[in-house]
Amino acid sequence: MENNAAQRAAETLLAEHKANARFRTLAPPDGPATVSDAYDIQERYVALLRGRHGDTVGYKVGLTSATMQAFCGIDHPIAGVVLAGRVHRSGASVRRADFGRLGLEFEIAVRLKSDLPVIAKPWTSDAIAPYIDGVCAAIELVDDRSADYASLDVRSLVADNSWSAGIVLSEFSAKWPDLEAVPGRASKDGAAIGEGHGRDILGHPFNSAAWLATQLNSRGTSLKAGEIVMTGSVMKTVFPEQAAGYRFELAGLGSVDVQVH
Repeated sequence: MENNAAQRAAETLLAEHKANARFRTLAPPDGPATVSDAYDIQERYVALLRGRHGDTVGYKVGLTSATMQAFCGIDHPIAGVVLAGRVHRSGASVRRADFGRLGLEFEIAVRLKSDLPVIAKPWTSDAIAPYIDGVCAAIELVDDRSADYASLDVRSLVADNSWSAGIVLSEFSAKWPDLEAVPGRASKDGAAIGEGHGRDILGHPFNSAAWLATQLNSRGTSLKAGEIVMTGSVMKTVFPEQAAGYRFELAGLGSVDVQVH
């Protein structure tokens, strides 16, 4: 995508977030015509965010279920960037007023122990596994800015950093159970609100990390040591409407909590 157009689109996104404007499709001539264009805009938008939210510390992978991909009219996941100032520890408090519309996604996060090389062929779950040294329960904070899902443009979603607005992490574990079979359960003020398994994330969370590594390689970059990958949600997104405490428990891995005000 032409650099000036991508920069203008990124500045439009920044202004819309500051104004708490509802999510909308980025219109021509600056809007993305392709998914690649969308990532060009995302790169520039994230660069604008770094002054306030810090450097890149990881990534999120979204649309990891066939149902959500079909809903959005694509056949692959999407990625966004996680910035240092948006990383929270378990027990953190967040305010709905700080988001256009806050959503919570209940996920498995992984951490890289060493840099991944840029390679020509796609990464696989088996190939990326030796590079992962930690796994934990996590909650992603997403901001869909009250998007109209009936007319959702996934390219504009990607440009908007795939709605990444923060992550809440439990402690990483160096040992983990079978992640394909591991059950995860979410609760609100102690009452169950949903559940899923690691296999609900592209069959296995490492498949999600492998997809991301391949996507980054296609753009000439790669995952780095210490970076975190939010691999995707095991259940549907929850949109809090009032103050409440949320917990996500992964069997054999622990739990993560966030308080919404």
